[in-house]
Amino acid sequence: MNKSELVEKLANQRDLTYKKSEEIVNVIFDSMSDTLAHGDRIEIRGFGSFMIKEYKAYMGRNPKTGEVIKVNPKRLPFFKVGKELRERVNNS
Repeated sequence: MNKSELVEKLANQRDLTYKKSEEIVNVIFDSMSDTLAHGDRIEIRGFGSFMIKEYKAYMGRNPKTGEVIKVNPKRLPFFKVGKELRERVNNS
């Protein structure tokens, strides 16, 4: 499922216009993005949690040339699936 399919499903299930559904989905995604950008954690019971993992700098290797390069530290979003969702997926 992609974003437009989610918007369409919300519009159909809640008898909303496509535009209103799109606004709702955008507000949710924007809020989640802003929360993660500030380094905070998001937890949705029964679904999972989103957090930021921080990685230190390290020396890597360019696979094409074999040249050793420095990889800068980075922060990446990480999703950990919740127990209910994991069970639902495994039992389907």
